[in-house]
Amino acid sequence: MTTLELTRLQDEVKALARERDAVVLAHNYQVPEVQDVADYVGDSLGLSREAAATNASAIVFCGVHFMAETAAILAPDKTVLIPDPDAGCSLAASITADQLRAWKAEHPGAVVVSYVNTTAEVKAETDYCCTSGNAKAVIEAIPPAQEILFCPDMFLGMWLERVTGRKLNVWLGECHVHAGIRPADIERWQAEAPDAELLVHPECGCASQCMAFANDRTHILSTEGMVKFAKASPKNRFLIATETGIIHRLQKEAPEKRFEAVSEKAICKYMKMITLEKLRDSLRDWKHVVTVEPEIAERARGAIERMVAIA
Repeated sequence: MTTLELTRLQDEVKALARERDAVVLAHNYQVPEVQDVADYVGDSLGLSREAAATNASAIVFCGVHFMAETAAILAPDKTVLIPDPDAGCSLAASITADQLRAWKAEHPGAVVVSYVNTTAEVKAETDYCCTSGNAKAVIEAIPPAQEILFCPDMFLGMWLERVTGRKLNVWLGECHVHAGIRPADIERWQAEAPDAELLVHPECGCASQCMAFANDRTHILSTEGMVKFAKASPKNRFLIATETGIIHRLQKEAPEKRFEAVSEKAICKYMKMITLEKLRDSLRDWKHVVTVEPEIAERARGAIERMVAIA
C-alpha cells in the first residue's frame, strides 16, 4: 500500500467513525496503522476504563475477542464491534468455566482472581478481575488470611507471589508469545546492551528470573507502565520484553529514544489479525457485533468493575 493509499484509507476510517458515532479503541499490540487511527491506544485496563466511560454510541474494539466481550459487559447500552471475530487469545483459551468451577470445588471458600485475559464465562465465576497493571493492588486488597485462586497465567501468578509475599494457588496457563521470551533472550541482551534499561512484562517466561537478578536497570511493568517509565526516564535506550507491537507506541511517544525488542519473534498472530481494511469494513458494514448472554454478563460485571475501580 502506498503512502497516499494508506492516508486515504485512514481518512475513510475516521470519517466512518464520526458518521457512526463510534469510538475506536486499540490495544498496544495492534498493527501501527490501526493504532494511528484509534481514538485511544492502551493496555487492557485503560481500554476497559475507556469503554466504560465513553459517550459514543458504539465501540469498535481493535484487540482480541475477550477484550471486546469485556467492553460489551461494561457498556451494555453500546454496540460493540470487533473487526475480526476470530482474533482469539491462547491465554484465555487455557482455562474454561467448567475447569474453573471444578477448581473452585476443590477449594471451597477461596477467592478467585482472574486475569482479564479470560472469557466472559470464566469472569462470571470470578470474584476479582485484574490486569498486569493492577494485579498487585488487587491481590493486596484481599485480606491476608484469605485463600486465593489465581488464573490463568502462571508467570504473572509467580511474579505476584514474589511482589506481594502471598502464597497463591496458580493455574498453569500461559500466553504463547510471552512464554516464548526466555531467560536466554534476556541474558544475551544484558551482555550486548549493558547501557540499556530492560522493561519486562510480567507474563514473560523470563519474569521470575529477571526478578531474581533484578538491578536498577531491570523493571517488571505492564505495557502502560512501560510507556510511562520510558517517557520519564533520563535514559535513551530500552530493551522491551513483550509483544513487539508496543514499540510503535513507544517510538511515537518518546521519539528521541531508542527501543529494541528482546525477541523479534514475540508477535501475537491474533493481535495482528485486525487490519485497517477490516476496521474500515467493520465501520462501513456494521460488523461483527459482540454480545454476551445477559446472565453471564451480570455475573461477570462485578468482577470487572472491581478491576476498573482498583488503581
